[in-house]
Amino acid sequence: MKLSDLLKTEFVIPELSGSSKEEVIDEMVNLFAEDPRVNDLEKVRTAVFEREKIISTGIGKNFALPHGKTDSITEILCAFGKSTRPIEYNSHDGQPVHLVFLLVGKENLVSLHIKLLSRISRMMTKDEFRRKLMDAKTSEEIMEIFSGEEATYYDNL
Repeated sequence: MKLSDLLKTEFVIPELSGSSKEEVIDEMVNLFAEDPRVNDLEKVRTAVFEREKIISTGIGKNFALPHGKTDSITEILCAFGKSTRPIEYNSHDGQPVHLVFLLVGKENLVSLHIKLLSRISRMMTKDEFRRKLMDAKTSEEIMEIFSGEEATYYDNL
């Protein structure tokens, strides 16, 4: 399963308005407020925040990967946002966050959830990929960057 199949333009925020970890996560979860795949938006929000309490999902290199699992969705949900302003996120490397990828999985799809987290993390370790995302101005540009990076990934398998 490709990330570009899961991530849709309407779930990409080219400039996050939130200035804290909590505001950014709320902003991204709220993208799914009218999504028919969501049975209970507050359970989605709770799943992500409960996971965040365990250990920060601020991976490093200005990137965060908030995620959670819940049965209050019918399909895996993805959202992406970026901020030109630094967001304090309690990241593992102590650096602020500019790029945030939200992943919400189903309780019974743990293996797929872990594979997607791994793929996102691998993509985000690439300096050039992160730079392209930071330079992008629109949701469409961001989607093209993700699609292009995934095409390269699958070509190398």
